[in-house]
Amino acid sequence: MHIGVLALQGAFREHIVMFESLGVRATAIRMPSQLAELNGLVIPGGESTAIAKLMLSYGFYDPIRQHHSAGLAIWGTCAGAILIAREILDAVPGQESLGLMDITVRRNAFGRQVDSFEADLDFAHLEDGTFRGVFIRAPWIEELGADVEPLASHEGMVVAARQGDLMATAFHPELTGDPRVHRFFAEHVVAS
Repeated sequence: MHIGVLALQGAFREHIVMFESLGVRATAIRMPSQLAELNGLVIPGGESTAIAKLMLSYGFYDPIRQHHSAGLAIWGTCAGAILIAREILDAVPGQESLGLMDITVRRNAFGRQVDSFEADLDFAHLEDGTFRGVFIRAPWIEELGADVEPLASHEGMVVAARQGDLMATAFHPELTGDPRVHRFFAEHVVAS
């Protein structure tokens, strides 16, 4: 198994370290040509508009869509969840998503940087149940398509979901030191 982490901006190194701790080969992805060798791709947290601009500059939009159509599993964390969504609420003018996952997300739904927080989440299908989520200017998932499974909620809002080989988390599992969500992606999303 080979998982790439989009390394244009944001918390990509932490994802690589987490996958490597599980014995999964992980690579920083900086050019679209690197997508061909992957089983899974993580679009990390960071600043969604900055990542979107860099994805456009480097020509990532169509290659990511094409590789996903050919079977590439994709996980978006925080900003990445915004970028894989079908629809973005409170998007900046011209902000484009990949439109892959049948979800509607609201940018900065839990507030600004100063409103960052941690919370215990009941994450479906995760061994040992509770997972400590780190929320930094986090979105939430406001609408889910019929084929989307909610995986975790906070204060009544969905903060993690899965649709086949797509997964979105509004929080940052890579900042916790707990590899269970990364293991779930590798074992249940990439391998699906």
